[in-house]
Amino acid sequence: MIKDTKNKDKDYKSIIQEHITKNAPKRKAFNNFMTILLFVFVIVAIIPLCSILVEVFKNGFGALSFDFLFKPPGSIGSGDGGIGPAIQGTLMVVGFATLIGAPVGVLAGVFLSEYSGSSRLFAYFLRLFNDVLTGIPSIVIGIAGYITIVLTLGSFSILAGAFVLSIIMIPIIARVSEETLKLVPNTLREAAYGLGLPKWKVVWHIVIMGSKSGITTGIVLAISRIAGETAPLIMTILGTSLFFSAFNSPVDALPLRIWRLASQPYPSAHEQGWGAALLLILLVLSLSIALRMFAQKRSITFKSVT
Repeated sequence: MIKDTKNKDKDYKSIIQEHITKNAPKRKAFNNFMTILLFVFVIVAIIPLCSILVEVFKNGFGALSFDFLFKPPGSIGSGDGGIGPAIQGTLMVVGFATLIGAPVGVLAGVFLSEYSGSSRLFAYFLRLFNDVLTGIPSIVIGIAGYITIVLTLGSFSILAGAFVLSIIMIPIIARVSEETLKLVPNTLREAAYGLGLPKWKVVWHIVIMGSKSGITTGIVLAISRIAGETAPLIMTILGTSLFFSAFNSPVDALPLRIWRLASQPYPSAHEQGWGAALLLILLVLSLSIALRMFAQKRSITFKSVT
């Protein structure tokens, strides 16, 4: 009986080995085909991005100069002046929007990931509201900001622009933060609870600190999204050729300046528009790299402490 069982196992192993050996070339060829196909799709996806970057660098690099970066715009069509007020306004409005939107978005993500178990109905409506807010066109959010803030305060202002852009940021940060926090293994939470730590300490020291890189990625994505928004800023900060003077006055921003330069029928204005677009890309890229390096450094510090 035992001998028959061993013979059957041997037969099964030989059949499986024969099947593997027989189909190996076919599976290897299919694997190579899929690898090449995926590589082609990646190249197709990268081509538009690379073509945009090359076109912006080619047309905008010649416009970069000291006067272009630090002086206010000159007379229309002269090609003089620069985009100093637009750079200043972009940094300010994006900075204020991040100060408003990032904490709200991260806390919303923490609630949905860590505290939504006791209030599932509220969490359901919060996720639904988050998804709906993500799909609302930015011009609609800009119009809402114009009606509720600009008309109430009686003037276009940098705070109105920052508030509207923060509304665009919040659902992006909340969604990325929630998904990132969910990736933290439950065994880490259970080990911390086993040591007697209260929940808020587990959430802060284990979950949030362990997911800092992912949360930073969400904030960077949100900043990249709002840095190029034009329609909400037309409705809230209006744009100007002057540097920032007061919180209740119009300010300029790079997307607005690019739009205005592109709409003028002068080659010099178009060149400055390309230069402003190049500068906007460089600003977003520099900010992304700086935030990632900061998050990476803090993550290393956290690991060394633990």
